[in-house]
Amino acid sequence: MDKWLRNTNVVKVLALLLGILLWALVRLEEGSTSGTVSISPREEKIYNVSITPKYDETAYFIKSMDPSEVMLLLRGKDSALKKVTTGSYQIELDLTGVGKGTHSLTLKPVGFPDTVDVEIVPRTVRVVLEEKQKKELPVTVKVLGEPAQGLKAGQPTVNPNRVHVTLPTSQLDEVASVQGEIHVDGAESPVSKQVKLVAYDKSGEVMDALITPPTVKVDVPVTSPFKTMPLQLKIVNEPPPGFSVAALTQKPQQVTVFGPQAILDKMDFYEGPIIDLSGMKESRDFDVDIGLGEQITQIDPGKVSIHVEIVPSATQTFDSIPVTIVGQNDAYDTNIVSPEGGKVSLNLEGAPELLAKVHPQDIQVIADASNLPPGLHDVKLTVNLPPYIKNAAAQEQKVSIQISPKAGAEPSGQKKTP
Repeated sequence: MDKWLRNTNVVKVLALLLGILLWALVRLEEGSTSGTVSISPREEKIYNVSITPKYDETAYFIKSMDPSEVMLLLRGKDSALKKVTTGSYQIELDLTGVGKGTHSLTLKPVGFPDTVDVEIVPRTVRVVLEEKQKKELPVTVKVLGEPAQGLKAGQPTVNPNRVHVTLPTSQLDEVASVQGEIHVDGAESPVSKQVKLVAYDKSGEVMDALITPPTVKVDVPVTSPFKTMPLQLKIVNEPPPGFSVAALTQKPQQVTVFGPQAILDKMDFYEGPIIDLSGMKESRDFDVDIGLGEQITQIDPGKVSIHVEIVPSATQTFDSIPVTIVGQNDAYDTNIVSPEGGKVSLNLEGAPELLAKVHPQDIQVIADASNLPPGLHDVKLTVNLPPYIKNAAAQEQKVSIQISPKAGAEPSGQKKTP
């Protein structure tokens, strides 16, 4: 064998035979391939293909596009056409270079293999592009549901409480409100959530608007029932003689009172702390705890700031003030014997500015004849005066009242003798 391989003629013959064998194998494979695969191009149609517009959606709105779908005619080899699958391509309408108005633009195929020829029918579309504008609106939040028994949902706070709504110019005037909803069903403590916002038109229909920001933070307090009402201070005593109150102010004027609903329903105002003016000879500022009444669980705020302005007094005499008798028995004549005419004079004291505004009709002098038997009686007078005006008299004033049966009248509680 080694002897043959050393022979160059033998080696040449073997190399020739091997080359012929390889050539035959290659021809055989080419013949097999050409018999099973066609290399001629073919056509394929795709109907109802949507158009994908490319534009700034924050600045513009497509009012109309005609047509909105097209037909595609594809040409290419079978192997290339098989690569065209749904989602691998799109028909693009480039609007980035145009502004508002009506435009006729050419469509562009995107995502197709380079070996596929694409024909779009129709090739151009007519599009109307409208500009968008912004409008700032307040946010309204609806509180839905009821918290746990005995509790009440308070006024929600919204952050931010105003947002921007972006819409096509032709629709901007139609937007009426921006609203969100928050549920407090069964809540036993304050509720805090991010709430999605929705724009509504004047008919209450939802609008497809861009809202910035799209959500807001909403906090809803959940507390015992509450009611906001005036805070009424109880003023007792007066400054010493020679000094008067020129003004008394308080902050706040109203408070929020928390407690059982049945108790709150009976309250028109909240009785605050007692303010004692005795001994005050100069103006004063102070803070006082308001305090909790019976079954009241919370007062907000819990303190009241008070300013009392004290000034030197002025005095003024008011003559001929009529005395009003109350508590009369219809079966008796009740008359004032003294002073004559049933009128008294009063020496009043107060801050000069306030005293100058007092008129006789602002003064009420009352004599109470309730439960008095027939006869002559000295009755103490009750004098009702405007705020911070006082009676300068050192002693209580009295009037003499004569009570006598009316002629022919039967005294109360007695029967006529038959």
